[in-house]
Amino acid sequence: MSDLQLDSHGHLRHLLTLENLGGERIGALLDRAAALRAEFRAGAAMPPLLSGRTVINLFFEPSTRTRTSFELAARRLGALVVNFDIGSSSTSKGETLEDTLATLEAMDADAFVVRHKENGTPARLAAHARRAAILNAGDGNHAHPTQGLLDLLTLRDRKGRIDGLKVTICGDIKHSRVARSDIHGLAALGAGEIRLCGPASLLPGVGEFPQCRLFDDFDEALDNVDAVVMLRLQKERMDSLPDLDEAGYFERYGLSSARLSRATANALVMHPGPMNRGIEIAADVADGAQSAILDQVANGVFVRMAVLAELLRV
Repeated sequence: MSDLQLDSHGHLRHLLTLENLGGERIGALLDRAAALRAEFRAGAAMPPLLSGRTVINLFFEPSTRTRTSFELAARRLGALVVNFDIGSSSTSKGETLEDTLATLEAMDADAFVVRHKENGTPARLAAHARRAAILNAGDGNHAHPTQGLLDLLTLRDRKGRIDGLKVTICGDIKHSRVARSDIHGLAALGAGEIRLCGPASLLPGVGEFPQCRLFDDFDEALDNVDAVVMLRLQKERMDSLPDLDEAGYFERYGLSSARLSRATANALVMHPGPMNRGIEIAADVADGAQSAILDQVANGVFVRMAVLAELLRV
């Protein structure tokens, strides 16, 4: 996978995962995102780095935040953006994804932003792309690399560093592509400790993340951490928790202000959204002074600008 992401000169050609991408390369992407953000917020005209380029959004799953963020990112840099209508496309008539990719590449598309329910679909397209860049906007429970990058940027903004920080990720780790990308990014940038917490049936398999500590007790997992990332509990997963209803889940694994007090005094609260208030996170915590949730959303646009610019060599 990591080899597929790089061209023969070692440059980033596709972005499929943060796994094995390396701290130096991840840090450079964060630096570029921060620089673009500074220009934008200073009121400077955004450089038309992607003028004349075409970015196609291929979303096979519903998305509000990610698709809108990618579209804003590409447009701010001057690209033409096409939101591909999957429902009326030839894929609904049996055309393979590879043929769809080849057809759109023949129209001089430069980059494809791909979200799909099946693990490995962006990598499958990257293996067949002739010249276009492939960006993984989330595949199955495998990876969501730009979410990982925006989480890292938000954490670095607030804490000044990632090296040495203690971070807890809580919720449905087993099915979460966000958790996997966060783990890979945090490890690459030298996080001091990564703690994973949730019901046993929603934790990853033994040995999947040897760099992490697993917890069942959320209070213990929060002790003296610098940041906590809460994950959305998909309601269909409640079937695997026969002893917990929504209220019971919040009691054991929900982030309340009282529970947050176990972390460091200025611990950061994060959530990739959408949130289930009162199930995985209390409303006063989501909207509180320690919350960086809206910062994450804002940073997503600049991270995606940086990734598009990097992949298209501008």
